[in-house]
Amino acid sequence: MRFRFTTAGESHGPGLVAIVEGVPAGLELDREALDRDMARRQLGHGRGGRMKIESDAVEIRSGVRHGRTLGSPIAVLVANRDYENWEERMSPWPVEAEVEEVHLPRPGHADLVGLQKYGHSDVRNVLERASARETAARVAAGSIARAFLGALGASVHSHVVQIGSVKAPEREDLSPADFDGLDDDPVRCLDPKASAAMVEEIDRLRKANESLGGSFEVRGFGLVPGLGSHVSWEERLDGRLAQAITSIQSIKGVAIGEAWEVAGSPGSEAHDEIFWSPERGYFRETNRAGGVEGGMSNGQPLVVRAAIKPISTLTKPLRSVDTESKQPAQALRERTDSTVVPAAAVVGEAMVSLTLARCYREKFGGDHIDDVRAAVDAYKQRIDWRG
Repeated sequence: MRFRFTTAGESHGPGLVAIVEGVPAGLELDREALDRDMARRQLGHGRGGRMKIESDAVEIRSGVRHGRTLGSPIAVLVANRDYENWEERMSPWPVEAEVEEVHLPRPGHADLVGLQKYGHSDVRNVLERASARETAARVAAGSIARAFLGALGASVHSHVVQIGSVKAPEREDLSPADFDGLDDDPVRCLDPKASAAMVEEIDRLRKANESLGGSFEVRGFGLVPGLGSHVSWEERLDGRLAQAITSIQSIKGVAIGEAWEVAGSPGSEAHDEIFWSPERGYFRETNRAGGVEGGMSNGQPLVVRAAIKPISTLTKPLRSVDTESKQPAQALRERTDSTVVPAAAVVGEAMVSLTLARCYREKFGGDHIDDVRAAVDAYKQRIDWRG
């Protein structure tokens, strides 16, 4: 069974669209949960003025009736409230007014390379689609994937590990309950002391006209062993997760489990020893692999870590070149955030959820959600999984 999704839309266009295919029939969706996930993407100390304009909500246009999926493609729309201020500049059809072009590409953004690749003269033809505003559609699709995973006993959560130079203490034995109320924290950090220091760091660098990067962690719980496969490079779960996470704007690195830590460790301290008992079946006492071995989930919690660079739009722009005159100039200055790490973590949840949903659909098939549950239960019984 093929599960896939795609998004469309520009940052200041009429809206963003996501189409999700391969969701089984009979899955119950919660409208409030969808809207809650959209609101979570807008959280975080250091967000800019756009978050005061947009109040994202999902409009289901197909594939759902009376709160349950039909088995057909699901189309969702996230309207851009700010479009009314951009209608002339972003109209899909010619306008009578003369719309000024943008010729000031930002270092670190898609602007210049996009002009070169697609033959545009106006940077806006690139930056509108390259904008991280596109992730609103991903989160909408990811919320549907989260509902599907939840129906199978799995859940996906995230938290911020670092903003700027401030790092939170490592947390190993986390459970889904540890994430309760996390969205109330200003930077979605599990450690209150580190959270306060992150807020101070954001405020300090914002006054200096700087943006901040950082890192976040996504964890998956309740996953059955055997998602993904070792038999083909494109089926390996870790490869799929890495691609999904690095496809998020500004993400520059990803690690599964303790990747960088074990890189400097001897082999005896790098792997998770295997045990068995009548009460627990197969189990491991450590999780250095982050829940993935040989390109497959192994039944332990999934741990995916991501590094995000400071965003490219600065309130004090960097040096650039005017693409028309070829003269030195300051890069484009747009409305911007100081940091998006807390929001990026929510997008990371969505991308991990979408990746895992795809793996579950490939492995267990089923036209109706009850068929999928039955297949998962039969598989758990066959492998005697106690997770």
